[in-house]
Amino acid sequence: VTCPGVLLKDKQELYLSVFVLGQYKKTQCVPAVFPLLFQEKLVFEKAFANIVDPGDLVKLLEFDTAVLELIQLVPPVGKVLATYEENTRDFLFPDPKLTHGHRGLEREILMKRSPFFTGIAPKLRFSTISLISDSLLSPGRSHIQ
Repeated sequence: VTCPGVLLKDKQELYLSVFVLGQYKKTQCVPAVFPLLFQEKLVFEKAFANIVDPGDLVKLLEFDTAVLELIQLVPPVGKVLATYEENTRDFLFPDPKLTHGHRGLEREILMKRSPFFTGIAPKLRFSTISLISDSLLSPGRSHIQ
């Protein structure tokens, strides 16, 4: 996460909270100095029962929302400094024009500042890899995971 020229008033550590496919995960905390380097892989797995057509899965993902939040550990409960929301389909499978780097996996997005955050909007650089596989629930019934 980059944010040139911005110094955080509070010195408590920060983390990224990620909500995708109905699952919540967060990164390890890092010091409150930009750039923030989160060198982690967050893995989300979900089984979709009764989905056999990939087109149906795409439609389902369009109605789901991926949410990323940059949170600082300011007592008593933490302070959301910036957020990013996008439908899960576009988050996992972005337009090729929005990607660059190795095999087009790396992306940069601008997060939306909260009222607590002064300065320019933070820029988040990340990559996603998606794997869709078939598996059997029981004889004769398949689904996409």
